Amino acid sequence: MIAIEVNSLPIGEVMSDISKAFNTTFSVSCGEYFLNIPSEIGKGNIKGVNFDGGMGILQYDCLFNQDVELQFTVKEVHPVKFLYCLEGQLRHRFEGSEEVHEIDQYQEAIVSSDFHSGHILTFQAHMKTVINSLEITRNVFQKKIKCELITMNIDLQNLFNDIKAEKLFYHEGYYSLKLADLFREMQSFEGKDFIKKLFLEGKAFQMLTEQILQYEDDSFDSSKRSILRRTEIKQVEMAAYLIKIHISELNNISDIAGDVGLSQNKLQEGFQNLYGTTVNKYIQKVRLDLIKDFVLNTEYSMSEIADMSGLSSKSYLSKIFKEEYGKSPSDYRKNFLEFLQTRKSK
Repeated sequence: MIAIEVNSLPIGEVMSDISKAFNTTFSVSCGEYFLNIPSEIGKGNIKGVNFDGGMGILQYDCLFNQDVELQFTVKEVHPVKFLYCLEGQLRHRFEGSEEVHEIDQYQEAIVSSDFHSGHILTFQAHMKTVINSLEITRNVFQKKIKCELITMNIDLQNLFNDIKAEKLFYHEGYYSLKLADLFREMQSFEGKDFIKKLFLEGKAFQMLTEQILQYEDDSFDSSKRSILRRTEIKQVEMAAYLIKIHISELNNISDIAGDVGLSQNKLQEGFQNLYGTTVNKYIQKVRLDLIKDFVLNTEYSMSEIADMSGLSSKSYLSKIFKEEYGKSPSDYRKNFLEFLQTRKSK
C-alpha cells in the first residue's frame, strides 16, 4: 500500500503532497491543478481547483497498481467533504477510527470530522475509481454567502454552522439524476483556463444546491421522496417496458409507479429525463404506434383494435388517431391498401 499524508486545502498543497509521494510533478493553469499518475503506480489523473469563498473541487480518475491511502490528517479544522462515487468504490474512515465506510458507484457521502481529526480515503488496487469531492471550508464559506441558514434542514444548519468542527458528521445515500447530469457535464466540458474555472465554480454551487435538496428529500419516507436517484433509472425503464406489454390493460399512473417501486413524482421525472415526455404522453405514443401497426398490418376491425390497445371505444380511437395522423384509421388503412395495389400493378 502507498500511504500519503496530505493537506486538505488549499488544493495546491494537496497536489504537492501527492506528487512528492508519486515522485512526479503537476501542472497549474488558471488555478486548476492537474497531476498525471505515473505508469509505475497506475494510470489516470487527479485534478483540483479552489474558488473564492472556501469552496474547492477535487476529481480523482484513477486505476492504481496497489492500494493507495490518502491521509488527510493535518492538525487543523478540516473542510466538509461531499464525496460522489461515479465509478468503482471508495473507502472512507475518520482518523483514529476503525470503522470503514464503503462508498459504491452512484453513492454519495457527506463527511465532517471533529476537531483536528481528519479523513482517510482508500483507493483499491486494480479497480478504476472515479470520485468527485466538493470541499467546503465553513468559516470562509459563511463570510462568502453572508446569509443565515434558517430555512435549511436543521442537521445541515448545524453542520455548516459548526465552524470549529465540534461534532462528527456522516451521511450517505445515492446521488440524484440531476447530480449525475452535472458530473457528466463536468467530465465532457472542453473549455480551458478562465472559462473552465468559471464553469466549474458554477457547477460547484449547483452541486451544493442539489445536495441540500437531496438531503432534505432523504429525510422523508422512501414512498414520499420526489428526487430521482441515479440507481432508480432501471425502475423507470421497467415502467416503460410494462407500459408496452400491458398497453391493453393499463391502470393509472399511481399503479404503474407502485408496480416498479417509485413515487409518481419520481416516475414523472424519470420519463422527462429519459424520454423527454410525461408518462401519459408516453402511453399515448405507445398506444398510437400499436394502433398504426394494427391498422396497416392486420385485418382487425376498429372495435377489435380499440379493445387490444386499451381504449374504451372505436370512436375515441378514431379521434386520437385523426389528431395524430390527419385521417381516420379506416381511411388511413384504405389509402395504404390502395398504395400497395398500385405498386403491385406497375
